[in-house]
Amino acid sequence: MHEIAKTNFIRNFCGEGRGATPARLGTRFDETGQFLVEPGNTVVSHVVPGSATEAAIIKVRDGLRALDPGNHFAWTPVSSYHMTLFQGVIEYRRQSGYWPTDLPLDASISQSTDYFLARLQDIPQIAPFKVKLEEITPHGLTVSPATDVDAAIIAGFRDTLADRFGYRHPDHDTYVLHITVAYIVRWLPQASHETYLPALQALAETFRKDVPVIELGPADFCTFDDMNHFEPVFSFR
Repeated sequence: MHEIAKTNFIRNFCGEGRGATPARLGTRFDETGQFLVEPGNTVVSHVVPGSATEAAIIKVRDGLRALDPGNHFAWTPVSSYHMTLFQGVIEYRRQSGYWPTDLPLDASISQSTDYFLARLQDIPQIAPFKVKLEEITPHGLTVSPATDVDAAIIAGFRDTLADRFGYRHPDHDTYVLHITVAYIVRWLPQASHETYLPALQALAETFRKDVPVIELGPADFCTFDDMNHFEPVFSFR
């Protein structure tokens, strides 16, 4: 398991076999870690403001920042913390499988939002569900449904949204739920796993003790201009 974790870390955060720079550099963020305009829409559940979960994620963020004196990451604001339930469309991803089949690829993001809103008006509400921490990475938290019942609720909701939105991502059935606190801007040095892996494990152990179940708000369809803010325009309450 340690070797698998090491291999995955080097590939995902040190860039081995991934190219000279992270894929979203220049579209989602710049070299200084500032977020760029990248409009789109999405279905998310925000972390409950002022909750024990928010406080625990802030501790994780602070721990991750302490591991990176070289400023290799762009950090998302606390108010933006959320778990994505279903990916909407985004300006720089206009292609089959990521865009409604009967909406022109050159339609504006605002037109796509109107299109989705019209198709969501009579959608059944999603039942309450719970998620728990799976792993902490330099990007933040990967999470998973707390029980098989929760997994069925989330999977069913995602299937319903795929039907309503008119597309099904290639990773629809394998999508990893997560809460992002940072994006990598420059690859870490190759030996970084020696420092990071034990620290990430310690952060995860503390988080699980503090927050056995992650506190999330209701699912909302949101619009965004960048990764700093996700504005609800329709709630699945």
